[in-house]
Amino acid sequence: MSKTGDGKIGFWGVVAIGVGGMVGGGIFAVLGLAVQLAHGGTPVAFAVAGAVALLTTYSYAKLSVAYPSRGGTVAFLDRAFGAGMITGSLNVLLWLSYVVMLSLYALAFGSYGATFLPETWQGVGKHVLISLSVILIAGLNLLSAELIGKAENWIVGLKVAILLLFVGVGLTGIKTAQIVPGSWSPPLQLVAGGMIIFLAYEGFELIANTAHDVRDVARTLPRAYYTAVGFVIALYVLVALVTVGNLTVDKIVAAEDYALAEAARPFLGKPGFTLIAVAAMLSTASAINATLYGAARLSYCIARDGELPAMLERKVWGEPLEGLLITAVLTLFVANVFDLTSISTLGSAGFLLIFAAVNTANAQHAQRTSSQGWISVAGAVACLAALGALVWHTTRTAPTKLWVLAAMVALAVTIEGGYRLAKREIRLHEASDFGEAP
Repeated sequence: MSKTGDGKIGFWGVVAIGVGGMVGGGIFAVLGLAVQLAHGGTPVAFAVAGAVALLTTYSYAKLSVAYPSRGGTVAFLDRAFGAGMITGSLNVLLWLSYVVMLSLYALAFGSYGATFLPETWQGVGKHVLISLSVILIAGLNLLSAELIGKAENWIVGLKVAILLLFVGVGLTGIKTAQIVPGSWSPPLQLVAGGMIIFLAYEGFELIANTAHDVRDVARTLPRAYYTAVGFVIALYVLVALVTVGNLTVDKIVAAEDYALAEAARPFLGKPGFTLIAVAAMLSTASAINATLYGAARLSYCIARDGELPAMLERKVWGEPLEGLLITAVLTLFVANVFDLTSISTLGSAGFLLIFAAVNTANAQHAQRTSSQGWISVAGAVACLAALGALVWHTTRTAPTKLWVLAAMVALAVTIEGGYRLAKREIRLHEASDFGEAP
């Protein structure tokens, strides 16, 4: 991580955190699903999802400057809405959404890894690799959370470099007939395609957790937010353009779980397929490590608020290990039981709800955060409209998956309600708990 001479994180260090969080594995996992829904309009679908993320970035930048802390999203929701049922449910939903993201990364790791196995072993091998990725990385976190973290900047640089190589070479062979408007899905389905893969953008919110450690917060954070999100939008749109421009939709859909590697084959051959597959495994492994550790600490913070079981706020060797283990077990279940579409729907819906709440929080605190309230209101409306498009598409194509989404939201509300009925003390963090000045 890039730091300045005084030990604070500099501009490029914050940008790297944001880019690493977004390109942490999502693009490798959901590209095939996006193409299945948007067809030749996949670049537009990524741009639409990016526009929603960019609107929400405004609220995160303003809140991070006004309330710099290590608490991030949890701190913003607590400040805006207090220790109520809605806040508690959203905080628990955030934790569950992280579990879903972990499941997506583990599924992608297993899917790309299985391509190196004999065809008859790929089905079983995928689940073995899914499980090993979670178990081994959880074990590394039990030993030392820094073992993989020390290499994170190198991994971020490597995967971005490989994606830029993919774009640079692939742009030369694009077949325009495969990307013209006539090849696009109908508008509402195209938007729904963008929303179901919205979770590929959620990682920018990790920047909020660095605010207390950033030098010149008021200048550095907004620039870093917009630079990171703007760069990733452009990268995703170009990756999608190269993919649908070089490979037919039916071939991409057939390789849905490892579509990016398959898309490299026409212009980079077998070595290109291998390069992308290896990059995907490295990327998703580093994403599992970072997200697993972050989700464990998040569960610890929420438990300390009284919104999750008390055992999750106990520490062993100075770390919230119970949260780590429970998060890992839930991830193993979701990644091995649910398919890519279900996981993407759950993750995207969860973060759209949370981002709508963060936009609302900034609109409510517009005077304190020196914001244009209407921008945050527009962000909240965009997130809810995006969620509506996602629900509409799911209702039309796979209505049974709505029960999975409803179950996740109901679980968050039930957990929060259960601890309130049990009369567990609900207490917001003090400023110092988040690393703030009191």
